[in-house]
Amino acid sequence: MKICLLYPKWTGEYGIISHFAKKAAIWPPLNLAYLAAIAENKGHEVIIIDGEAERMPLKEMVDKTLNFNPDIIGITATTPFYHIAINLAKELKKRTKVPISIGGPHITVLKEEVFDDCFDYGFIGEAEDSWNTFLDKIEKRESIKNVKGILYRDNNKIRFTGQTNPLHNLDELPLPARHLLNMDKYKIGTLQGKKNFTTVMTVRGCPYKCIFCSTKVFGHNIKKRSPKKVVEEMKDAVEKYDVEHFMFLDDTLTLDKNHILNICDEILKENLKITFEGSTRANLVDEELISKMKEAGLIRLSFGLESVDENIRKIMKKMVSLDSYIEANKLTNKYSIETLNSCMIGLPGESEDTVKKTLKFLRESKEIKQANISIAVPYPGTELYEMAKRGEYGLKLITGDFSKYRRYNASVMKVGDLTPEDLIDIQNEAFASIYLAPWRWGPMIKKSGFFGAVLTTNRLIKCLVKGKTRYLTNKQLEIKNERH
Repeated sequence: MKICLLYPKWTGEYGIISHFAKKAAIWPPLNLAYLAAIAENKGHEVIIIDGEAERMPLKEMVDKTLNFNPDIIGITATTPFYHIAINLAKELKKRTKVPISIGGPHITVLKEEVFDDCFDYGFIGEAEDSWNTFLDKIEKRESIKNVKGILYRDNNKIRFTGQTNPLHNLDELPLPARHLLNMDKYKIGTLQGKKNFTTVMTVRGCPYKCIFCSTKVFGHNIKKRSPKKVVEEMKDAVEKYDVEHFMFLDDTLTLDKNHILNICDEILKENLKITFEGSTRANLVDEELISKMKEAGLIRLSFGLESVDENIRKIMKKMVSLDSYIEANKLTNKYSIETLNSCMIGLPGESEDTVKKTLKFLRESKEIKQANISIAVPYPGTELYEMAKRGEYGLKLITGDFSKYRRYNASVMKVGDLTPEDLIDIQNEAFASIYLAPWRWGPMIKKSGFFGAVLTTNRLIKCLVKGKTRYLTNKQLEIKNERH
């Protein structure tokens, strides 16, 4: 069979923020690359069309898909861009009767609720096992009703075959079909300049229960690939595609200390001259770990700080002490590892006072060189979503339009006295508050470029024009007025 897998272009939906999204990185669709590899191993002909990497408009994607004359079409989409997948599928349906399937976290969580008529099949949860069996059934023109993990239509009625069989041995997965992607398109900005990069997964699942995360796809149980298999994949990417940098997709990269140490040992054993990055918790690093990871190529690490208000941290179930962030950043600074501390505004219990506390902490913590401010999004499948629907902790869900569920320049919740418009203004001003610190100018320009710096400056000026300066100190306002 001929199979076409699609990842639609999405950054245009972010407006001016698209510049930063593209500057940071265009990520390869690893999920589609895995599904493509499974299909190829069964003898099928497969193409992947990455509309984001190719900057491909919807009409061109439709034309290219139909020119391939596929027997099956598959689309992946996350919550804020699910409407793009629907639009793409509807345009395809106008010109073909080829069955179209949809996968990803949004359909996994909401199932029948978002199983639009333009889709023939929906893949729920981890798709590799169900996709493997599904292809056999479709090729033989047999019923798929006994293939676990699939939504389908039967006489205009939606049926669900039940939860998919979970993967127990990740080492059985084939190498992702990166040869079907234009690997030259995937570059990431670092303090060492732009690098060819790809993503890699070593662990699935997360044991933690932060209210803003969903574990509906991979669950809480931890499944690990062997370090040897991970590094074999990395070596393959280096040799075949000139990959220089790897983004580890594990929810918590250092969750199992021995696991990541063994991966580092394998990287050093193979003498891979690469760099890598990932995300973890500030209380799950120590000097032995950071030293070894640095030796193996670690250049960037992200911590989820979120808020410094203890009540908010308790509500969101972020059981990491604030001292851990200071010590962890001090440690990464010692080894010259770029460190990003991610914060959120608009969490349950948020107020102007709690925002001020977080920004004061960031301004005064010189160990923290970089910070990011996003607006909390109650994605379906999260405890935060249920809290917002119930109106707990001062939350009020404003819209059910998932296309607005984005972390930047958009807000879909009211939190106490803070309206969505307030949160957007606060986000802009928070960036002003953080990046007026001189020691943060250099990293911003290196990663976002001159144009990115201009856009950031423009955002800061808007704060002054709108009179939104409640979170800037008098000293910062003096600096800002002198510069502009």
